Amino acid sequence: MAPQTPRPSRPATSTAPLLTPRALNRATLARQHLLRRTATLTPKDAVSHLVGLQAQNAKPPYFALWARLEGFRPEDLSALIEARELVRIVTMRSTIHLHTADDALTLRPLVQAARDRELKMFRGGLQGVDLDRLAVTVRALVEERPYTMKEIRDVLLKEWPDASPQALSTAARCVLPLVQVTPRGLWGRGGQVALTTAEHWLGRAPGPVPAPDGTVLRYLAAFGPASVKDMQTWAGLTRLSEVFERLRPELVTFRDENGVELFDLPDAPRPDADTPAPPRFLPEFDNLLLSYADRTRVIPAEHRGSASKGNQAFRTLLVDGFLAGVWRMEEDKKTKGATLTVQPFGTLGRAARDEVVAEGERLLVDMTEATSYDVRFGDVIG
Repeated sequence: MAPQTPRPSRPATSTAPLLTPRALNRATLARQHLLRRTATLTPKDAVSHLVGLQAQNAKPPYFALWARLEGFRPEDLSALIEARELVRIVTMRSTIHLHTADDALTLRPLVQAARDRELKMFRGGLQGVDLDRLAVTVRALVEERPYTMKEIRDVLLKEWPDASPQALSTAARCVLPLVQVTPRGLWGRGGQVALTTAEHWLGRAPGPVPAPDGTVLRYLAAFGPASVKDMQTWAGLTRLSEVFERLRPELVTFRDENGVELFDLPDAPRPDADTPAPPRFLPEFDNLLLSYADRTRVIPAEHRGSASKGNQAFRTLLVDGFLAGVWRMEEDKKTKGATLTVQPFGTLGRAARDEVVAEGERLLVDMTEATSYDVRFGDVIG
């Protein structure tokens, strides 16, 4: 996660209520179900409420839901993916997300303009490439059988040998809504990335490009209170100010400590800033840490960039609601033992350490097949 310096959005009126970073933190955690695990949402409902889960790797969605749902079992999420009720597809921020089938068929058209802008960045490697013909070619391939990206690229290079291989790969996933088919993404099962179209995999065509209004409201329900720039960062879209203005009569507004206007749903939870927040173990790339232009509601200034090294992102630990460390889990199939190594960024008090250990033991019990467990504090980032 590359650090980002917040840039001012529209100034809020001086009469708008002030939300401190801690108040924003608690409001966000409440609607993310990270203050208290929920027993009322199914895994599918939770994926819908969170408007998708970041899923570059196979396991993060499972850990993301474990941190949020009471009684979560990885097998339940895996069954939904296998039944094609959930699907892995490139949507927000040009990143693979796990979505409900309905969202895959609506959010991808909504963010298609961003995919078109992304494709323009590769136009130098696509000289002479007819993108309409490329789309027809790729569709015919992947709807006959799922293809790996290398297989797709090899076919396209025969058609356009002077094109950039990377640009051709980017073009394929930008011009078509390609989904990753199973067994990729299933719990406890491996599988290389193989692709087909969303229409072919789900058995129905995407609808027309939806108005963004509904998605703005869903974003606020899961991530608010938030600024226009926060929403744009999450979605990878631009020019959403007019949408927020259109929705303003339905929303309430606040201001942060920098005077930035924050929008929210009137009845959304906004707990007291002193509400206790238990430790939470989150996966790498959890959307909680990535979905804001100003991430200080979750990431203290002194820990910006601490959860990654180069291109490697680490699984993250929240203590008192804020980023406070990273973690690694290792399971030994032979000895049936599992070890969780936690690297705090600073010194934890005794009570916080005890809470982290207890939550870590729960993680090992629920998310491994081990019969012996060890939670230790040590180095995770080399």
